[in-house]
Amino acid sequence: MTDVELPASLQPPMANGEVIFEAPWQARTFGMAVALTEQGVIDWADMQASLIEVIAAADAVRAPDAEYPYFEYFAEALQRLLGRIEIVSSAELVGRSEAIAALPHGHDH
Repeated sequence: MTDVELPASLQPPMANGEVIFEAPWQARTFGMAVALTEQGVIDWADMQASLIEVIAAADAVRAPDAEYPYFEYFAEALQRLLGRIEIVSSAELVGRSEAIAALPHGHDH
């Protein structure tokens, strides 16, 4: 991965140098982005640029005291990037996400 230093406001939730995930989907989404980078499918700098775009757009309309859903932004950035490089369409991602969300509890993978 090519590291670009992000401002603190754009960093993922961290503790002791480790990313903090509050839900399994967050870790999976982050892991997919890392794996796609390691396999050369996406460039990490492109992922970061996509994330910066998503956060900037959200910040333009988000109330200053509103929750900061970093991983929702991260997932949207990954989805946009994959759509731009035509790896998978947004419609396919949305359809698959809805199918997974409809599974009974305990079957979220």
